[in-house]
Amino acid sequence: MKQKHIQHLYWRINFGIDTKELTKLKSKSKSKIISKLFTESKGYKPLELDLSEFDDVKFKPKRELKNQFTEVELQKLRNKQQKKVKDLNYAWLERLAEPNATLREKMTLFWANVFVCRDNNIFFIQRYNNTLRDHALGNFREFVKLIAREPSMSKYLNNKQNIKWKPNENFARELMELFTLGVGNYTEQDIKESARAFTGWSFKNNGDFNLRKKQHDFGEKTFFGKTGNFNGDDIIDIILEQKQCAKHICTKVYKYFINPVVDENRLEEITDVFYKDYNISNLMKHIFESNWFYDDINIGVKIKSPIELLLGIQKIVPVTFNKKRQLHYLQKMMGQTLLYPDNVAGWKGGKNWIDSNTLMFRMKLASLLLNNAIINLEEKGDFEDSFEEYYKRAKKRGKLIKTTKNWEKFDAKYKELNAKELTSLLISSKLDKDTEKFIENLKVDSKRNYCIQLMSIPEYQLC
Repeated sequence: MKQKHIQHLYWRINFGIDTKELTKLKSKSKSKIISKLFTESKGYKPLELDLSEFDDVKFKPKRELKNQFTEVELQKLRNKQQKKVKDLNYAWLERLAEPNATLREKMTLFWANVFVCRDNNIFFIQRYNNTLRDHALGNFREFVKLIAREPSMSKYLNNKQNIKWKPNENFARELMELFTLGVGNYTEQDIKESARAFTGWSFKNNGDFNLRKKQHDFGEKTFFGKTGNFNGDDIIDIILEQKQCAKHICTKVYKYFINPVVDENRLEEITDVFYKDYNISNLMKHIFESNWFYDDINIGVKIKSPIELLLGIQKIVPVTFNKKRQLHYLQKMMGQTLLYPDNVAGWKGGKNWIDSNTLMFRMKLASLLLNNAIINLEEKGDFEDSFEEYYKRAKKRGKLIKTTKNWEKFDAKYKELNAKELTSLLISSKLDKDTEKFIENLKVDSKRNYCIQLMSIPEYQLC
C-alpha cells in the first residue's frame, strides 16, 4: 500500500501516523491493514473516572438532597460535578491520543457530533459518552433506540417533560431533523404524532430507562402513512424504513471521513450498503476498502477539526500539559470543546473552523505547544464582555501554554528522515507554490525547529 494512502487512511480513522507505524504497514496489503484496524477496534473499553467522592449523594432524588444539604452546600456539589465533567473532557482527550485508540475512538468522536448532547451531571454524561463508544461500530437501529433512552438526552431535549396531556416535541423534532432524516423529510404532523409516541419516556434516579405508563399516550398514531398504537421504538423502526435515513447518516459519514464535497454517485453507493442492514462496521469497511477512497481528490482536502489538529501535533511530538485547564482553554479558543457542543446541531465543521481569529491561533498552535510561544490573541466572544471583564482577560494575555515536550522520543523516531521525507509525512495536501519556496528556503539546522515550521504552514491545517 502506498505511503500517502496509508497516511490518508490514518488521518481519517485516527489523528495521523508516526514513522514507526508507517514503516511497519508499508509492506502490508490494504486488506490486511484494514482487517487489523477492525480487529483492534472490536474491544470496547469504557472511559470511567473515579467518582467515589459522590457515593453518598449519587442518584439521590432532589428532594432528599434538599433536605440533607443547605443551598450553599448543594451549589458546592454542583460545582464539583461540573469540574468532573471537565476532568472527563481531559480523560477523553487522553484516550483519543492513545496509540491503540484508533477507529472506535474516532467513531465515538464522530457520533458525538451526530447525537449531540450536553449535560452537567457527571454520572449521566459519562454514561452517554460510553454509549457512543460502545455502539460506535455496531447496529445503527439499536444505537438510536438506546440514545432515545439515555438520561442525558432526555434532559437535553426535554423528553422528561413529554407527557400525554401536554406533549413536548423537542426530542421528536431533533430525532428527525438532526439525528436521522434531515430537514424537509417529514411533516409537522409527523413530529406531533411521534412526540405522542415518546410520551412518558423518562429515567430513574440512577439513569435507567423508565416508562411512566400513566403519562404515556397509548392511543393510535399516524406516522409516515402508517397507523397503529406506536411507541418510541416503533417510530424509530418506521424512520429507518425510509432510505432517506441511511442517506442522511451516509452524508455525514462522507463529509467527515471522505471529503467535505459530496460525490452523489459515491454517496448513493454507500447509502445502498448502509440501508441493507444499518451495520456501521460494514459501511466503514466498504468505504476504506474502496479504491476511490484513496483517489487524490479525497486526500488533503479536509480542514482539520481543532481536536484533530491538537492530537495530530501530539502524535508527532508527545506533549504533556502541566496545567490541564489549559487544554480546556485551547479547545475554547479554537471552537471545539469536547462534551460541550455549540448547540443541538453540533459543530458545523469544515470552513466553519476557520475565521480570522482561529486561523491565526491554529497556525501558531505548534509554537505554543512546542516552542514556548506567547499567546496574544483574543478568545472568541470577547466583544460580548463588559469593559471590566475584557480588561481582566486582556491582562492575562501574553501567557505561556506550559507543557512538557518529549523531544527525545521525536529525535529517536525521526533521526533517519531527511527534510523531504519529514515534509511528506507531515503534509497531506498539495503545497502552494509560495509555500514550496518558503520550505525550500528553510534552513534545516534543527529537525525540531523544522518540524514546528512545517506544522505552522497553511497546508498543515488540512488532512
